[in-house]
Amino acid sequence: MWEVMEVVRSFNVEELFRNLRLFYTRVLSVGDGIIKRYCKIWVFQSINVVIGIGSLLSFLFAITCAYLYLFPSVQPAIPSYEIPKAVISVAKCNVADGKWIQDQTYPLYNASQCPFAERGFSCLVNGRRDRGYEKWRWKPKNCEIPRFNARDILIKLSGKRVVLVGDSLSRTQWESLICMLMTGVDDNRSVYEVNGNKITKQIRFLGVWFSTYNLRIDFYRSVFLVQPSSAPRRSPKRVKSTLRLDLLDDISREWIDSDVLIFNSGHWWTPTKLFEMGCYFQVGKSLKLGMPIKTAFKKALSTWASWVETTINTNRTSVFFRTFESSHWGGKNRNTCKVTRHPWSNTRGHERSSISDNIIKVVKKMRVPVKLLHVTRMGAFRSDGHVGSWGDNPSVSDCSHWCLPGVPDMWNEILLSTLLADHE
Repeated sequence: MWEVMEVVRSFNVEELFRNLRLFYTRVLSVGDGIIKRYCKIWVFQSINVVIGIGSLLSFLFAITCAYLYLFPSVQPAIPSYEIPKAVISVAKCNVADGKWIQDQTYPLYNASQCPFAERGFSCLVNGRRDRGYEKWRWKPKNCEIPRFNARDILIKLSGKRVVLVGDSLSRTQWESLICMLMTGVDDNRSVYEVNGNKITKQIRFLGVWFSTYNLRIDFYRSVFLVQPSSAPRRSPKRVKSTLRLDLLDDISREWIDSDVLIFNSGHWWTPTKLFEMGCYFQVGKSLKLGMPIKTAFKKALSTWASWVETTINTNRTSVFFRTFESSHWGGKNRNTCKVTRHPWSNTRGHERSSISDNIIKVVKKMRVPVKLLHVTRMGAFRSDGHVGSWGDNPSVSDCSHWCLPGVPDMWNEILLSTLLADHE
């Protein structure tokens, strides 16, 4: 702009207009002389008008040229705006605050074509006819979860070891993750279980090797995370076994050498799975017969947190804890299961869980970075996504586990997008 002003100062604008005015006067004089000398008839006087109009146009043209000469690069002062980009990354976004939206590009894979999808979770294979439950995507309120790209994820996870630890819901997430990633593999024969085992609920360890990418994805069954033990001597007859709340599961030594470590626990912390099976709590050599389950769970989480803080190198290993997954049991005794065709329009009180609340409290107080996969609220809407009567045993309906493809795929999309955001 300063350069333009200098040009304006150096240019004599008054002299330009004076010369233009003289040019205009001479043109009119010449036209008038011609008419008087050669044209005595009134018709030719109109030529004077034509010449005058032409001279006026010439004058305007000269003014335009002068303007362009003086201001060749000056543009109109019209503000421009860019389309705003997402300012909150998935790693910093509260992904738990959102809603399910229909998306016809889902599901991400076909369970019948994935050899690692357990038959008990493949609802369509087991006779479910409606497919609407596969067509939903979780949309956080303040950010977008990036579209899943299996090939990109495989490349970025090359040479890594991913470990999932927990109960059957963790195994479902493990199966989902493998099936999702297999869509980016050219040869399915390059992906196999390291011990040649079939995927069943009885096996305590399962490991799948993506040989092309030098990637291992392992699952360890540890439903309580802490160490199961036999009953101490001189215990009451009702005590068949104990949970050592002060010791992490002895298989935990296998979890240490990992790059990504995902935990979950919760569904087994019930009277049915504990006291009715003769399992009680123990700390050290002391049997805690009167300890409530909620108190025991808090103690177990404290033991787990201490183990992570003292054993895991969080500079290498990214640690996650997935919160409790909403179930949709109904009836007076919560023993009936009715799977809907569509998600609920509201959470109906299922968005909170005391188990999840305790997990969140413990993780927030830890001295090392551990990320929460807070899935409780998003699962609360999905009364349509459970296995129901389309599982291993059609006579026993299931409103705890999820169909595959389905809700666990979204857990993995959030997990993977968080991992990638952390490493960008």
